[in-house]
Amino acid sequence: MNAGTGDRGEVFVDGTDKGRTDRVRKGLGAVGGGGAVMFSDAPGAPGAPGAPGAPGAGVPTAAPVRRAGAAARAASVPQARPAPRPRPGGVPAESRKAGRWAKVAQRIVPDDLQPEVLRVELTELGDAFRAYQRRPEPDLAVLADLLDRKARAFALWADVTDDASLREEADRAAAAAETTREMDANRRGVPVDGEGPVVDRLLTRGQGVHVRNVLEHVRVAAPLPGAEARLAVLMLTLRAARAGTGNVTGQDLGGWLPSDGERVVQQLVDAGWLLLPEDVGVDDVLMARPEEPTQVTVPTLIPTQPRPFFFGKVTRARLSGWAQKVVGDRKLRKKKAGAATRLLAVYTAAHSRPDGRLAGTGEEGDGLALDRVASFCAVRPEDVAEHVGLLVAAGWLMEEADTTGGRLRGRLAERVLPLSGLV
Repeated sequence: MNAGTGDRGEVFVDGTDKGRTDRVRKGLGAVGGGGAVMFSDAPGAPGAPGAPGAPGAGVPTAAPVRRAGAAARAASVPQARPAPRPRPGGVPAESRKAGRWAKVAQRIVPDDLQPEVLRVELTELGDAFRAYQRRPEPDLAVLADLLDRKARAFALWADVTDDASLREEADRAAAAAETTREMDANRRGVPVDGEGPVVDRLLTRGQGVHVRNVLEHVRVAAPLPGAEARLAVLMLTLRAARAGTGNVTGQDLGGWLPSDGERVVQQLVDAGWLLLPEDVGVDDVLMARPEEPTQVTVPTLIPTQPRPFFFGKVTRARLSGWAQKVVGDRKLRKKKAGAATRLLAVYTAAHSRPDGRLAGTGEEGDGLALDRVASFCAVRPEDVAEHVGLLVAAGWLMEEADTTGGRLRGRLAERVLPLSGLV
């Protein structure tokens, strides 16, 4: 094969002198792997006479080896594939990464599995489980539904393939769905056996534990005696429980303590339990509007100090809202219930079972220890009965409530069951 040079000194292939072609760099003048060599004067080659875009009609022009190599590479690029044909159910056949099969529960779903609706369900079920695992927080109700779907799909898969292991996995999924649903109902205080009222609870069982911890902290650590101060300490503690600071308005204080708000707040400030911003007085707090609340500080709850309880922002807001609903109950306001009666409403709601029966944690017998109830409400044990009567009159407790034998026994009225602490 012979070689020549053009008008710019490039090497051209135009013969059959093997010695010359060996010296042409691969990719420029030759095609590796036994491919055909591109000639500068081959019909249709770039720059060949008569080729589209040739520099002159009928004028022989030699193409550089670089252009020949580029044409060879272009010819080797595969043509674009047509768009994949969608599978039934809207899942494209090429939608998954190369080399990956549809999987569910560590099992590969065969592409030829019949019926088609079963294959689509198993594929989508695997995707749904993986999406659930990426959720920021678990949802037991959603998980129970997924397990139900898995049980049904695997049972059908077992029927189709006569695979005993699939049948066993279907049974395990069904059992797991039932257990998960019971766990969710237990957490939310919702009966799963169809007996008793279905109640939309304000607190979960775990949040009920948190609220009882807060009540015990207030009972033990309240800086001042008296029910009014105790009620203010409770509500302010819930506002500042997470960061040591919380927002308060005059409307808040007026709802908690209609006639004693200014006096109680001043006492808490004087005792050092509550700090107000600089140049802000108690009267300013009483005038604070919802759009411009006053930020108060409870030093014992600042995160740099040893803290009595820990929970997140969502739980703090939920507990504070729960206490606000109890203290601001419409019928309690109508009966002009005082601070001690409202504290008793808070305590009984927090220490009640899902069916409303009063019950303490770690206590023997029915009901609540009367001396502990009195200690929280800042009254004498013998005075608790009077406030119980007021709660019965306000429709907070059922009429069978009593304080005999040193214990408070009773049941929440049906209207306040959503506020149960789910002991």
